[in-house]
Amino acid sequence: MAATYDFPSDLLAGQEELHQVRAELLALLKRLPWSVEPLEGFSDDTAWRKVERPASPGWTEDEQAEVEKLRRRERELAVFVSGHRFWSQVAKEEKVDARMRLKHVAEEPPRER
Repeated sequence: MAATYDFPSDLLAGQEELHQVRAELLALLKRLPWSVEPLEGFSDDTAWRKVERPASPGWTEDEQAEVEKLRRRERELAVFVSGHRFWSQVAKEEKVDARMRLKHVAEEPPRER
């Protein structure tokens, strides 16, 4: 049977918020124009595959600020999760497994106690 870990509630909350922030950032980046700065469109079919981009109006200051805010929060949460005191209690050879389990804990059915 695979090992189970009793993750502290603040670590679980930090990981969950990290998932949410990353999903929000990805959704925002998909909505935004391909270029931060206004650029003309282009088409290049000289490489191994054709690359085309429409003209980009660029990002507004508000959009740039929102992306930066989400990226900053993502970094804060990544540092919090990876540097949490819980990891000092996990055996070196189990840390990768424990980290993977934390990343996917929301996908697991609740444990009976």
